Amino acid sequence: MQPVKSRKWTLRKNQPAVTLVDQLARDLDVQKLTAQVLLLRGVTTAEQGGEFLRANLSTLPDPDLLPDMAIACTRLGQALEQGQKIAVHGDYDVDGITGCTLLVETLRTMGGNVGYHIPLRLKDGYGLSADAIRQAKEDGCALVVSVDCGVSALAEAELAAELGLDLIITDHHQPPDELPICVALINPHLPKNKFPWKELSGVGVAFFLLVGLRRHLRENNYFVTREEPDLRQGLDLVALGTIADIVPLGGVNRILVRSGLQLLELGVRPGVAALKRVADVKKVSSGVVGFRLAPRLNAAGRLEDAALGVKLLLGEDPQDIDPLAEMLDGFNRERQKIEQKTLVQAVALVEEQNRPERYSIVLASENWHSGVIGIVASRLVERYHRPTILIALEEGQGKGSARSISGFNLYEALKESAAPLSGFGGHAMAAGLSIAEENLEAFIAAFEEEAAKHLTTEDLTPVSYHDGEVPLSDFTLPLLRELETLNPYGAGNPQPAFISRNCRALSPRILGDKHLKFDVEQDGFRVGCIAFGQAEYLDQLNGEIDLLYRPGINQWRGQESVQLQVVDFRQANS
Repeated sequence: MQPVKSRKWTLRKNQPAVTLVDQLARDLDVQKLTAQVLLLRGVTTAEQGGEFLRANLSTLPDPDLLPDMAIACTRLGQALEQGQKIAVHGDYDVDGITGCTLLVETLRTMGGNVGYHIPLRLKDGYGLSADAIRQAKEDGCALVVSVDCGVSALAEAELAAELGLDLIITDHHQPPDELPICVALINPHLPKNKFPWKELSGVGVAFFLLVGLRRHLRENNYFVTREEPDLRQGLDLVALGTIADIVPLGGVNRILVRSGLQLLELGVRPGVAALKRVADVKKVSSGVVGFRLAPRLNAAGRLEDAALGVKLLLGEDPQDIDPLAEMLDGFNRERQKIEQKTLVQAVALVEEQNRPERYSIVLASENWHSGVIGIVASRLVERYHRPTILIALEEGQGKGSARSISGFNLYEALKESAAPLSGFGGHAMAAGLSIAEENLEAFIAAFEEEAAKHLTTEDLTPVSYHDGEVPLSDFTLPLLRELETLNPYGAGNPQPAFISRNCRALSPRILGDKHLKFDVEQDGFRVGCIAFGQAEYLDQLNGEIDLLYRPGINQWRGQESVQLQVVDFRQANS
């Protein structure tokens, strides 16, 4: 199996009619190219466009539309009013860390007696921990609240009931056929859900629980003698977790993340400010969160103890926070080394097997660290464009992380090939599993059968989506500033990309061993380009080329200029 070299260039949706583009541009008072980008993202009316561009918190849906919300708020309100001890149970990724932090911080602000638990990835594994539930009982807790986990925790919910502990589960993962029995189960993917936006992150579900709880307490005059919390102050945590979990940044998520990014930029939370310092972050964007801040929080859970991330985000004393941030930065560097070593080994296995006819990749090794296999699976998907599962083996048992490609629902495929598995859970694009080593061959065959059933050879060629063909001369600084109002970019709202044809590359050179830097000219108009990670293609920058790129504004020594971030290029008319 060889790395994928070519990509299909495809318009995101059918080309919108000129009349629709013109009408939306007039209605929103934006340029036609901006209107076209919005139409290609499903924004078809002036009302939708106004909501998209404003992204006001005042338009957020009623939390009571989520299943069991009223029941959960009543029980939490009772715990607060009676001074009962509450345990928050999070997860070891950024979504779980931020969701746990948000609940603990806000419930304590509301006067709650609140502790928390984050499972150890290597010791406890994913999900609600039976040991943590027993510990909560020993600590005198009356109520456990999960965040970003629990929808599959049948045995753990039963244990909580046996111990006399009330359990509220908040989760956003796909629910199994059989659900745990608990006081309340809040998940937007449940059949009884009426919430208009299902693709919430775990921390997003936790945020709406707090919105509902605050209203419940307000209606019961709880805040007559207490200060009412400003829930907007927790949106930095919501933005961190939502971006890191790669849920679609449209609808409700766009509103939450846009406001949260402003708080992250200000760095009002001491832990965030420290994290920005060690990551050398000058300006915050969704990309910076995904590639600079989130990996450092994630590294704690991958290699050590994710509770360190909660401690950092809850902290206020610089003497405690600064060493923690440095520690997380060190974990991240160590994670990068382990990840690179694992990637080299995984690539060698794929090429050694040499099975180009296969529709999936499933690899296992006793040499792999379970904390990095999800990242490496993503790298293999980028390299070979096939659904990929990596499994770390230890003493006959395996923990696996799976990543998918567009058009292949990973969760459903695992459901259909689950007979050899000990357990699994996740989403359409990412999932986790556990398996006995002796069942590996049976699972590999079953999963490949599912992949072959639902994928074609054409599906194995990656697609680069774009927003239309545009002359380079159209890109002015005012247009680019207007396009920036479509931020935050991410899953579900990708950064606009365009095609320009019959261009000529000028002065191409390699930058930092890995990247290409050059100018392109089209019909006398010249603009600078950067192509990250494409140094090996230097000799292909000859003659006339077609470009697929994301336009942006480059700032250098106080001057602004148009710059294209090249996604792909090919010989013209090829």
